Amino acid sequence: MIYGQLKNFEQEKAALSPALQRGLQYLINTDLSSLPVGRHDIEGDAIFASVSEYETEPKEKRKPEAHQKYIDIQYVVSGEEMIGCSLLSSEYGVLQDELELKDLIFYQGVQQEVELLLKPGLYAVLFPNDVHRPNCTLHSVAKVKKVVLKIALSAL
Repeated sequence: MIYGQLKNFEQEKAALSPALQRGLQYLINTDLSSLPVGRHDIEGDAIFASVSEYETEPKEKRKPEAHQKYIDIQYVVSGEEMIGCSLLSSEYGVLQDELELKDLIFYQGVQQEVELLLKPGLYAVLFPNDVHRPNCTLHSVAKVKKVVLKIALSAL
């Protein structure tokens, strides 16, 4: 997992793979507020953006999830949310496995979950071993517009 601020991109980009650099550069150079909800191809299936709008929910209602084929860069365009993060463990019980169809697996619960604030300017890079619980309410229910960049592991 990487937790960062877009304003620090130039100082930190040397530590990132070219694909992650291109993804973050997309967030910096694109008018994200005008992007409609849905999928936006950047480099076809290698790198694309998924834009969504929703209201946050209590952490207890959100399911921990992970992916195998894609890395997420999660970025909140407006609003704020909390995202829970934990390292993948063989002890986590699988709740729903949709890896073949959607590159998505849900877990029953996690341990040693840390909480990250996501609001405009902050991003989280989540790798396949980072179980995450997005879209959680921070202080009160918030309307959120979010861009999740999906970067194929094969693009790294």
